[in-house]
Amino acid sequence: MKYYENILETIGSTPLVKINKLNEGLKPLILAKMEVFNPGGSVKDRPAMKMIEEAEKQGLLQPGGTIVEPTSGNTGTGLAQLAAVRGYKCILVVPEKVAPEKINLLKAYGAEVVVVPTVETSSHESYNSVANKLTMEIPGAFQPNQFANPNNPLAHTLSTGPEIWEQTGGKITHFVAGLGTGGTISGTARYLKEKNPDIKIIGADPEGSIYSGDMASSYYVEGIGEDFIPKNVDMKIVDEMVRISDKESFQMARRMAREEGLLVGGSCGTAMSAALRVAEGLTEDDVMVVLLPDGGRGYLSKFYSDDWMKSLGFMPAEAQVYYLRDLVERKSGRGKYPAMITVSPDEPVRKAIELMEKHQIDQLPVVDHNGRNVGHVNDVVAMQVVYERKNPTDIRVGDVMGRPFPQLDMTAELDQLYKLFRLGNAMVVVMEDDKACGVLTRFDIMWHLRETIHNVPEKSEKKTKAGV
Repeated sequence: MKYYENILETIGSTPLVKINKLNEGLKPLILAKMEVFNPGGSVKDRPAMKMIEEAEKQGLLQPGGTIVEPTSGNTGTGLAQLAAVRGYKCILVVPEKVAPEKINLLKAYGAEVVVVPTVETSSHESYNSVANKLTMEIPGAFQPNQFANPNNPLAHTLSTGPEIWEQTGGKITHFVAGLGTGGTISGTARYLKEKNPDIKIIGADPEGSIYSGDMASSYYVEGIGEDFIPKNVDMKIVDEMVRISDKESFQMARRMAREEGLLVGGSCGTAMSAALRVAEGLTEDDVMVVLLPDGGRGYLSKFYSDDWMKSLGFMPAEAQVYYLRDLVERKSGRGKYPAMITVSPDEPVRKAIELMEKHQIDQLPVVDHNGRNVGHVNDVVAMQVVYERKNPTDIRVGDVMGRPFPQLDMTAELDQLYKLFRLGNAMVVVMEDDKACGVLTRFDIMWHLRETIHNVPEKSEKKTKAGV
């Protein structure tokens, strides 16, 4: 028989999952470290276990003792779960911005939860101050103090870092994580930098946190950012900080659920947004690992709620989501898809030249007999064939074509198309049932924005050099 002695033995060994859609048009391999697979549902299971184990060894926590800790939820869950298994009492102090699902989860493990105002750390009402007071007042109480306990980052140096190194075969070039207590990014980075000093460490930080140089102010993302620098943060090991707004973090988290099937927390949206920004400047040789600290089930009443998002202006009530189908149908003007101007890889280059001349365009998608988007040909390639005194009738398009234009499904949202154009692409092939059915250019999106969103009528239809 194969089994674990208790649930705590399942902590760690979380999987890496490839990102497939959010990174459309980006070159590096992006992998998500899925910490939701820990039994407590977050990365905080790792330091919770290490801190309690060391406290037991040192006699700081005796049988029947009480664990007291300030937490935004995830560390508390790990401690509450551990307390249930080891037979300790557990009192957790949380700021009022913590989602009610998280509070109910802590209570489900048998923890006592004290909710305090979301105020600056220096306030006597802060969750840190209240936890310190309770620790001094309760006999046999032990506070792990995740912000200063060296076993917090050590847990990641001993587990998270080695796992990532092994899972990537040592090919990791960039590591992205948020900063809360600092344990995750500092401990993981310490191991990775020892293995390869060239690995870049990227910190994702919410607007309103001081880590990235901001003045301390309120924000809604939970679990990352601070108004002070904890002892466990090693800023010297972080190569770059990227600031992300609440709105972008939550919108990204929602996209991750809908496009990648990853139901994750708000700080995961922060980390992924930062990763995608950095990835714009990377190459095919780069391997980026983004640590996603928790799952999204604890936030269903918050940013996964349309009403909650609208109430904060993160998703206006009147907002209209546009899909590529809308643009393609508008382009045809007939409610059906327009005929594509394409060329087959088996056709001669002369055919491509004739089509470009006839329609006054300078590039064509290359589509095979199965409707697949397999390449492109442009006027530069055609000119080269003629200039080199080759017969364009004898040269196949497939022999000279370049890489295919990026493609998106008909059901993709306008934001995805905009992102590809922002990266410099001039044309996107639109697919339906894995077959090319239309093309869109930068001019198409501009006309759509003017007429549909901004309600500015188009005066004239001009032919472009970007496509059809």
